Amino acid sequence: MTQRAPQVTADRNRAPALVSALLRGVVAAGLGLGALAVLVVVVWISSPYPDSGPDGALRSAAGIWLLAHGAGLVRPDTLSGVPAPVGVVPLLLAVGPLWLTHRAARDAADPEEGGPAPSRTGTFCAVTAGYLLVVAGAAAYARGGALRADPDTLAFPAAVVVAGAAAAGVWTAAGRPLGPLPSWSPLALQEAVARTLFRDRAEAACRSAAVGVAVLLGGGALLVAVALGRNAAVAQDAFLGLAGDWAGRIAVLLLAVALVPNAALWGASYGLGPGFALGAGATATPLGLDGAPAVPRFPLLAAVPGPGPGNWPNWAAAAVPVAAALAVAWFTVRRAAPADAPRAQAWSWRETARVTLLAALGCGLATAVLAAWAGGPLGTGELSAFGPVWWLTGPAAFAWTAVIGVPAALLLRLWRLRTPGWAWRRDVADAQESPAADADGRATYEEAFEDEFEGAYEEDAGGVAGRPRRRWAPWRGRGAADGDGGPGGPADPAPAKASAKAPGAAFGAQSGTVAGSDGPGFEPYDFLPTDPWHEKGAREARWASLQRSSGGLMADFPAGPAGLAEPAGTAGPAASGAGRGADGAAAKDAKAVKDTTDGQGADGDGPAATP
Repeated sequence: MTQRAPQVTADRNRAPALVSALLRGVVAAGLGLGALAVLVVVVWISSPYPDSGPDGALRSAAGIWLLAHGAGLVRPDTLSGVPAPVGVVPLLLAVGPLWLTHRAARDAADPEEGGPAPSRTGTFCAVTAGYLLVVAGAAAYARGGALRADPDTLAFPAAVVVAGAAAAGVWTAAGRPLGPLPSWSPLALQEAVARTLFRDRAEAACRSAAVGVAVLLGGGALLVAVALGRNAAVAQDAFLGLAGDWAGRIAVLLLAVALVPNAALWGASYGLGPGFALGAGATATPLGLDGAPAVPRFPLLAAVPGPGPGNWPNWAAAAVPVAAALAVAWFTVRRAAPADAPRAQAWSWRETARVTLLAALGCGLATAVLAAWAGGPLGTGELSAFGPVWWLTGPAAFAWTAVIGVPAALLLRLWRLRTPGWAWRRDVADAQESPAADADGRATYEEAFEDEFEGAYEEDAGGVAGRPRRRWAPWRGRGAADGDGGPGGPADPAPAKASAKAPGAAFGAQSGTVAGSDGPGFEPYDFLPTDPWHEKGAREARWASLQRSSGGLMADFPAGPAGLAEPAGTAGPAASGAGRGADGAAAKDAKAVKDTTDGQGADGDGPAATP
């Protein structure tokens, strides 16, 4: 008979969790490599004239997978005999490896219920190490293929890209916190990050920067699509000339689709002003195409503008960075002056300008990184430089966003905080006032209840009961009901008429509409009397109104509480014999309750009888 060893606590034994994180990194890399290998093998099988066997296709797949991580490739077999570098990364291929690494690190840092919880640093190191083991194996395997990995680029940027994706996954599992910073960082910076206000501003700046980058990419893709539409014949000739069979055309089409994000970044750089390089001595900008471009024959490159100075269609590309700057300003002001917050909680103009400037800086940094990743060499000599120049594209994105975005954000803030004509500002201010009654004429609870139902339903002669009313005018409210038209003009007679009714008129109007009792003799009764309940005259009047509304179906019960005598002359209309009998029964019940109360007070078990 075997005995189980005592279970080790999760705090003391985290080795299984680290091993699991390491395996998750290996599996993530294997899934990405396997998916790309299957695609390459399918294209190789469908090719009528393959240049190599299945081993060569798998080695090429390993090289392309490394290229997706940013690693540079080298083509040893060239016509000149000089190895040619390949550094243009298809950005669409990079989405898969980055997402797999991010997900592996996120799942490893968030263990299952009851399982050991590894540290964040340990999870990051384990997932990264497992992934890089597969990267090293793929680089060694692709060494004998047609596309070899450059060893210098495996550490940077390939390893840095993998580590960044793993760190993002661990950060996501932790709830995306902004801090705490390492202990070696400056104390003032640690205190600033610890404040909630700093985290809120940093989050707003990051989101606005992401929106700006997305608008830049969308505008660049639109520019490329328009240019391809104008040069559709050239793009078609290039597509048909690269391959004569359907398998080759599918391969060209897949490569063009994988390079669509690159083309969008090229278009964004063109709209920003620096343009993009088409070889060592040629640059395309909105002002014109300088130099002699060494453009390969490829369908997407048909969107490159022709030689010569630019004209107004080329200058119209400047609308892309303008739209990005306005988007940054708009999303910043949405957090600076939200519609569901009072004016006092809005950011100051300094804070708004500062957050917009930080968003512009983030937009410039992200654009520079993506531009550096979207370009690279395609060979030697004239083909050594292709794509945007990152150290010009990033500052241009920052300049456009800051120069246009900051003034636009300040103007939008002033526009959203203006008082006239903006009901959401006045409604928010009114919502924070207490509806408690006082002697100064402020709203009582009954008036607040009445205003709520007057705002939800129409009761005027021209309206329809149950239809929602528009709450756009800021001067609508109790002032209009009292005859004060507010700042917008004279008072509306409909709210005044509705306010003159009893507080429960809305219920009466709805009941009459539903039951069909909205005839000439119908008078709605109220549920929430504004007068004190002990005022007998008002109570009897409401009781008489209730009896008249019932059409003679309600008996002539006493309107007051049990035990209170009814004065003479307050009987209801034409009470029947059954009604008088009900009155006698009610009087007997009231007398019995009074006698019981008096007896309890005399025995000492209950409250003393009222003299």
